[in-house]
Amino acid sequence: MTTLFNSSQEIVFVLHGLTFTQTNGHIYFVFILLLYLFTIFINLTLVFAIALEKMLHDPMYLFLCNLCFNGVIGASSFYPKILFDILFDSHVITYIGCLTQVFVIYSYIYCECTNLTVMAYDRYVAICKPLHYHSIMTTNNMWTLIFLTWLFSWLECGIGMGLLVRLPLCNINIDKLYCSNWAVVKLSCIDTTLNNIYGFIQIFFHVSQFTFIVISYLNIIRACLHSRAHRSKFTQTCLPHLIILSNFLISLLFDVMYARYGSNTSLLALRNIMAVEFLVVPPLVNPIVYGMNLSQIRNRVGQMFNRKVAV
Repeated sequence: MTTLFNSSQEIVFVLHGLTFTQTNGHIYFVFILLLYLFTIFINLTLVFAIALEKMLHDPMYLFLCNLCFNGVIGASSFYPKILFDILFDSHVITYIGCLTQVFVIYSYIYCECTNLTVMAYDRYVAICKPLHYHSIMTTNNMWTLIFLTWLFSWLECGIGMGLLVRLPLCNINIDKLYCSNWAVVKLSCIDTTLNNIYGFIQIFFHVSQFTFIVISYLNIIRACLHSRAHRSKFTQTCLPHLIILSNFLISLLFDVMYARYGSNTSLLALRNIMAVEFLVVPPLVNPIVYGMNLSQIRNRVGQMFNRKVAV
């Protein structure tokens, strides 16, 4: 099959995942806008609370700060486009816009996975090797881990984008609410074996991260069985991490497997929900779960708002 487009044409994709009527479109718009603003607000509140309080400049809190900052990026990769589509009844996106959305979404995904892995390692050292925690999690090591989290995420995403942009396209219809890597790959006119191989390498890498997290938590649970103090630490810091991790991985796994092997003609509502769940729920839930569970953050946020009320 030959390509439908030449190099001088501007490709515009058509997104087919959004279905609503003009009657309820404004209701959806207001609800989604409020959800987006609230998500940004609570994430930035936690980021500023940690950044402005020197007592919270420990590795655990700064990794959480990094997680919430990444949540802002993840939410912003999806909400503005869907709000624009609803408001103006638009279901198209340019080639450059599509590639930009793919890059931002996958940077968010890779950074989220890596940051959750780093957080699991931090909790493992804190609970299983408490006497060596400050010698292992030094300030330099902490910032190095944060830097490597972003570096590996951008590098992994950059390689995937390089493999994506080389593909000539024979179709413009994307059966999804937003642009995704595999949705664009399926529109290619040529063999995509190389993209498939790289996709499986990525899956193997992230499964390895998940395996590392499982091993870390098995050791943490074993240590908690022999210490009440460790059980308290587990409940306060590890349990929220497990909830966030499980939610993110389940929704992401469903989206990946359905995109590759699912049918485009069935379960549209469920498919749309699961396709956006990892972009909507983690950025919304992460700061709430940690903010409610960690008293230091709760107190700092309370001080910030009490000060504003006093002024």
